[in-house]
Amino acid sequence: MPSALIIRHLAFEDLGAWEAPLRDRGFDLSLHEAGLAPLPTDPLGADLLIVLGGPIAIYDQEAYPWLAPELRFIEQRLRADRPTLGICLGAQAMAAALGARVYPTGQKEIGFAPISLTEGGQTSPLQPYQQAPIALHWHGDTFDLPEGATRLASTALTPNQAFALGPKILAVQFHPEAGGPGFERWLIGHAAELAAAGINPKDLRQLATTHWQSLHQTAIACLSLYLRQASLV
Repeated sequence: MPSALIIRHLAFEDLGAWEAPLRDRGFDLSLHEAGLAPLPTDPLGADLLIVLGGPIAIYDQEAYPWLAPELRFIEQRLRADRPTLGICLGAQAMAAALGARVYPTGQKEIGFAPISLTEGGQTSPLQPYQQAPIALHWHGDTFDLPEGATRLASTALTPNQAFALGPKILAVQFHPEAGGPGFERWLIGHAAELAAAGINPKDLRQLATTHWQSLHQTAIACLSLYLRQASLV
């Protein structure tokens, strides 16, 4: 049975649309709640590491000192070319672990909007976004492209929306996994951020309902391609 370690930074920013497909493929899922317990001693132990999103910044290590060991943990996996997937904060952590700069964009990118694939992205696990380019964006930070990485996707505000290092390492700034039945928890949990950004949760709720079927299918197709390319299935 393949194993997957999930690093979660916020309870409702979970695996979402990816949980059922992973279980269906026989993955034994182990959840690590960031900041609440030490990470496993062996960063290479799990067949797959998935680092999820969260509302903090990867450079806030003085406020959140457990970020430093998390970054070291991720770095060891990346240096060993072990299958690693990062979403939003997880993607920023992967970029930082590879020596790239992570910094504020100066403007929140929140909502359902298209992404544009690069040439490399069109043959990557993000390929399904060619036919259904709408994705959920929810971030205020971005990252420089790590040395040796391939840029896979962009938006007007965020040129580096995703990158890969070979077939096993994939970092995605947007949220392929989110927007489904648990999305109301995002609207409640991030209420202060939405209010500060002048975004009406009613609008996001309506768009989530409109796009959920397409988002769900694209998320599963994206995960399936990644697992095949990373030789995990």
